Amino acid sequence: MPQDEVVFAGFGGQGVLFAGQLLAYAAMDEGKHVTWIPSYGPEMRGGTANCTVVVSDRPIGAPLVRHPSVALAFNKPSFDKYEPLVAAQGLLVVNSSLVEQTSARTDMAILPVPGTTEAETLVGNIRVANIILLAAMLTARPIVPLETVSKALEEHLPEHRRHMLADNRRALARGAEIAAEVLAGVS
Repeated sequence: MPQDEVVFAGFGGQGVLFAGQLLAYAAMDEGKHVTWIPSYGPEMRGGTANCTVVVSDRPIGAPLVRHPSVALAFNKPSFDKYEPLVAAQGLLVVNSSLVEQTSARTDMAILPVPGTTEAETLVGNIRVANIILLAAMLTARPIVPLETVSKALEEHLPEHRRHMLADNRRALARGAEIAAEVLAGVS
């Protein structure tokens, strides 16, 4: 694997930065080289938020990414921004609960995942949609094992969110199931 360059993008409050951090922690636990760069607007909630995670078997020369191999679009503005930037043969994971638009591109894989709807149905809390989308992405593009992500969740979930550990683990499992179902339908 040369390296995976992943962009997580959405509104502040959707857990975009945490999903990226979780991937970074899991990749470090797997002995990979990792960079994590957050970017967010001045608003606490509702502003833009995104982060870039680069995972590699070798030292990372530059953490800046122009054309990510994977992008997770949590909302429509993020879809609009990153859909044209995903590298050829890349993967675009779309929160289809909030993004009805589809891509006309045929040179990349598109994985629609109703993250927000599934989070509400699964645990009654849309705060785990980020974990559903992350698990779906890792099922389609296994950068790190889901078991490592589950362990990283336990080790890095903030204290004020510890009560959500079981819900996050259920979200991991559900995201993997959704991706497996979508991928089986594509084959």
